[in-house]
Parts: sequence; C-alpha cells; structure tokens
Amino acid sequence: MGNPTILATFAVIAAILPMAFVRGLMGPYMRPIPVGASAAMVFSLLVAFVVSPWAALRLLRHYAGENGHEHSETEGWTTRFYRRLMNPLIRDSKRRWLFLGGVVVLLLAAVALVPLKWVRVKMLPFDNKSEFQVIIDMPDGTPLEQTTRVAQRLGQYLAQQAEVTDYQIYSGTSGPYNFNGLVRHYFLRRQPNQADIQVNLLSRHERKAQSHEIARRLRPELVKLAQPFGARLKVAEVPPGPPVLQTLVAEVYGPDYKGQIQLAAQIKQVFQQTPGVVDVDWYVADPQPKYDLKVDLAKAALHGISAADVTRTLQIGLSGADAGLLHDPQSRESVPIRVRLSRADRSRIEDLANLKLPTAAGGEIALQEVTSLEQTTIDTSVYHKNLRPVVYVTGDVAGEEESPVYAIGRMSDAIARIRLPDGYAVQQYQGTSLPERSNHYAMKWDGEWHITIEVFRDLGLAFAAVLVLIYVLVVGWFRSFLTPLVIMAPIPLTLVGILPAHALMGAFFTATSMIGFIAGAGIIVRNSIILVDFIELRRAQGMSLEGAVVDAGAVRFRPMLLTAAAVVVGASVILFDPIFQGLALSLMAGEVASTVLSRMAVPVLYYVSKKSEPAPQL
Repeated sequence: MGNPTILATFAVIAAILPMAFVRGLMGPYMRPIPVGASAAMVFSLLVAFVVSPWAALRLLRHYAGENGHEHSETEGWTTRFYRRLMNPLIRDSKRRWLFLGGVVVLLLAAVALVPLKWVRVKMLPFDNKSEFQVIIDMPDGTPLEQTTRVAQRLGQYLAQQAEVTDYQIYSGTSGPYNFNGLVRHYFLRRQPNQADIQVNLLSRHERKAQSHEIARRLRPELVKLAQPFGARLKVAEVPPGPPVLQTLVAEVYGPDYKGQIQLAAQIKQVFQQTPGVVDVDWYVADPQPKYDLKVDLAKAALHGISAADVTRTLQIGLSGADAGLLHDPQSRESVPIRVRLSRADRSRIEDLANLKLPTAAGGEIALQEVTSLEQTTIDTSVYHKNLRPVVYVTGDVAGEEESPVYAIGRMSDAIARIRLPDGYAVQQYQGTSLPERSNHYAMKWDGEWHITIEVFRDLGLAFAAVLVLIYVLVVGWFRSFLTPLVIMAPIPLTLVGILPAHALMGAFFTATSMIGFIAGAGIIVRNSIILVDFIELRRAQGMSLEGAVVDAGAVRFRPMLLTAAAVVVGASVILFDPIFQGLALSLMAGEVASTVLSRMAVPVLYYVSKKSEPAPQL
C-alpha cells in the first residue's frame, strides 16, 4: 500500500492546491483552505507510515497468534454482497453497458436540476445575523423633520415584531460604521432627506426564523408604509453578500449624459416591472430649485444700501449671527445670544424677499425692491468609473429565486427590446469587461453578478488545472494514457449526490459548494488510485482480469466505505452553518455517491479498457 498511498496523497494535494491561486474577491478567503489542507495531507502521510504501523503493533497485537500470522478472518457481509453484485456485472456485457448507461442517465438527471431551477446558483448564501438595516431615501429637498417622521413611523411597525428587540434611528446622518457602511458608502449619508434604521433582533438561538427570512417578511409592509411619503426603501442585511454597491447593479454608459439618464430611466422601469426584483433605485439626484437674488446696485445706491448689507441680512435670517452674551448667574460660562429667523419664516422664498432693510433716510425697504429673483436648478453630481460618466441603476432580489442569475436573465431580454433614438439596441456586457468606447450607449451588469462570474471562472480554471495535474501524476505512475481516464471517471459522478442534496436541503449551489466539489475530487481519485493499483497487483500475481477487478473492489470496499463515513462525519459539523453548508453538502453527498457508484464503475471501466491486454508482470 506504500507507493499507491504516496501517489494518492499527492493526487489530493494536486486537487486542492490550485485553489490557492484564485484571484479576486474569494482569493484571500479561499487561500487558507488549500494551503492548510495540503500541509495536513503531508503530515497525514507521515502518520500513515510511522504512527499507524506503530499503533497497530502495540494495540492490535492480541488479534494475532503467537507467530503473528495465525489469525484469519472470514469475509464480512458487505464483501460477500459486493462479490454477488459484481460477478454477474463483469461477466455479462449487456449488464455492463446497462449499468454504465444507467450511471450516465443519473448524471444527466442530476445536472438537469440546475436548468430546472431545483438547484439555484448563487455567489454566497445568506447569513444568519442578529441585525439588519432599513435605508430610507426621501425625495431630494425633503426637510429633516419629515424624514424623521417617516423613520419613526417605520420604527413603530418594527417594534411590534416579536423578533425585534430594539432599533435606532439615524436621521440626517449615517449610522455606526459596519460592512454596509464601508462597502455601500452608507457612511457618506448626511443629507436631511436620508435616514437609517438599525434593527436589532433576538439571538439566533432564541428565534426559529433566520434574519434573511425576517427581512424578507417585513420588506413588503415597510415599503407599503413608506410609499405614501414618496420614500425609497432598502432592506440591507448584514452582511449583504459580496462587497458591491448592491446585489443588482446596471452601469449605463454613453456619449451624452442626458441620454444616459434617459436610458437608465427605462432600465429602472424594467427593474421595477420584473418579479422578484425589489429595492429599486438609481444614482440620479432629483432636480432641485435654486434661487439667485441679484442686487440691483442702482436702486440699492439710491436708498444708501450696499450689496454687503443685502448679503448680511440674508445670512442673519438663514444662518443666524451672534448678537452678544447672556450673563446668567446660574451658568458657569456666558451663554451666546444668536439671532435667527424661525424655521417657518425662513422656509419660503417669498418670506425672505419681504425682509426689511434700513435705508440711509431712516426708513425701511423690502428686500425684493432692490433685488431681482432668478430660479434655476442645482447642479447634480455626476458619477464616474474609469474616468467615464456612468449612471447606476440598483436593485435587490427577493422571493422564490433569490439569486441575481435568474433576475438578470429575465431583465436582459427586456432590456434588449429597448430601442434607442438612433434605432439600435442596447449592447449589454455580462462579463468582466467594460465597453471600449463611449460613442454608443451600452450597459454593463455589475454587482454580485460580476463577482459571481469572476469567482466561478477562477474556480473553473483551478479545476481544469486539477484535472491536468492529476492526469500527469497518474500517467507517470501507471505508464498508461487510458488508465488515468478510468481513475478520473468518478469525478463527475459526485454530482449525482451533490446536486440532489442541494435540492433536498433547499440550499444554493455557492462558491463553497464548488470548493467542496473540487476537494472531493481529490478524495475520490485517491480511492480510485488505490483500487486500480490493487487490481494490477492481483493481475501481476497471476489472477485473471475478471477475478482481479472483483477481488480488488471487494477487499478495498470496506476501507473506502470507512473513508466515506469519515468524510461525512467530519463535514457534518458545518452542515447547518449558513455560509459553509454548500461545502458540507458537496463533501458528504459527493463522497456517498462516489462510494456507491464509482466502486462499481471503476472496476467495470477498467475491465472494459483492459480485457484485450495481457496481464502485467511483477
């Protein structure tokens, strides 16, 4: 067992080590897994060659006779069952091909669960935290008092929920820094029309529903309460997923900024009309009026009033000015006296225009008599990405399909039907590339979709490197180009267990699921290497090909069954963790499926590929 164990150990390392070179978002989070697991495999090899034989000698001595070789053991029921199952399968060609065809059908049926949406694909699953945020955006220009009133009304509804312990309202300012604040730039929210409600929940051990289920249940009623006031609402979980502006982000580019806004408005309408897309918003400020009071210098001079007098009067009325100090005997320090118009008197431009100015003759004159009023709009902010003007349309997903993959698929078809004034359709970029030029209108899908493509692309490249490394190692050992294909054939068979397990658990197939699939490939190949090596050892000892494939599978079935059981037990501790549930399901279900199917498929495939070759020699 020595040499195949060494080869199998390096096959496992070759299967997991390429994941250490994944770039992008998942790189720093994923790197410790392959590095730590590879080091563990090296140490386990030393334990297998040094510690295990010593422990067997010291602990299992009473199982042997005085000479150490007198004890023999009859075959167990699992071994006998395996022989009764495999002997007809190897001898009858029709049964062999029916078995292989059935395995292929099972594999295709498992893969079909993905397009049927019984298994949904997502970058990261939802976590179960004891908090979430309600982000409120009132129409631009809304006073702070109205924003606070709406936030308090939503807070009263939240306080009635059994899972909510308390909440804090941050009106006109940002809440404490957290993941959302840093990634989604909520720490920049300081306008009077913006508010943030921090909602704290019971501990996850004291409630049955996860925080995501609670947020999904409360969102419709919160939106219903906010709509009469024109408020735009977002329910942001902590953490909300990958570090992006929003789950769904559409970036609109083009040669003219006004044209970009018009196109973004149509895309925003598509977002709003798509089932399952919620929290729709865009990064475009509403037009706000701006009043310019220009001093008529000729009229002002006739009354002995300067432009500085007009400016000072308006400044005192709007912002106030210190008029002196109040010496209060009960105060430690003097209290400043600030003169300022009441909020009601300074909220309308008509009231400001009626302010009185003292003239040189000792009389008074209204401000509007020496000024002219011009109304314009305030310049809005223009967002840029890579030095190009861009308009962002954002949204989130909720409902049955809580993955951006499916929402983007539906919205892409609707956006493709939009016709621009020039008659051409909107070009959509769904990968990681941006439009090369700005001479035509285009849209790029960003947000979680961009991260999903990047991560699964890198994991796919890592998996391709895994297959190449394992193939090279096995070719070097067995000196055959066909035998490695037999050994690696069980790798896709793990999907027969992985995908149905995700469907039964209602879990997303996430990046952690892909990590488990790749790591499980190494374990499966390890067992196949030991099995094939045992077959060739039996053939070299003079056993027939039919007897060797059955005997190898029968002898190695129990150790492989114990290996699968060890993987299942080890992965079960993270089965109910929201983030690593996909990893546990891939390892557990993949190992069970491969043990049941590949322990039969590998001997059958080896027999089919080698039945015309002579037996190897020792």
